Amino acid sequence: VQLQASGGGLVQAGGSLRLSCVASGIPFSQYAMGWYRQAPGKQRVMVAAIDTDDTTKYLDVVEGRFTIARDNAKNTVDLQMNSLKLEDTAVYHCNRVTRSGTRWYWGVSEDDYWGQGTLVTVSS
Repeated sequence: VQLQASGGGLVQAGGSLRLSCVASGIPFSQYAMGWYRQAPGKQRVMVAAIDTDDTTKYLDVVEGRFTIARDNAKNTVDLQMNSLKLEDTAVYHCNRVTRSGTRWYWGVSEDDYWGQGTLVTVSS
C-alpha cells in the first residue's frame, strides 16, 4: 500500500486549503477512508471519514468547516478545509477507517504504514 497526501501549506486563519491523498496497492473502492491529523505535541486524531457508500463522519471541532470526498476512479480522497483556525495546524495523513453502524474507528494502528503526510500551518 502507498498513501501520498498533498496540498498542505501556510494559510492565514479564516482561509481555505484542499488536501488530496492518492492511494495505491489496495482495492480503494472497498475501503472506508479518513483523514487524520497530528498537531505538535499531541496525539493523532481522526478528523474526517468517508465510507464506501459516501457516508461521512467528522470530528466535532471541524464539523461544518471541513468536507471529505472520494473519487474511486482516481483512488483519491480529498479534504476541503474552510474557515481554518490556528488549532488546525498539524500534519495531515489519510488512511483506512473502519465503520460499524454509527461508530467509526481507526482502520490502522500507529505502528502501521502512514505514508507521506502534508503539513498545514495556520497563522494569525
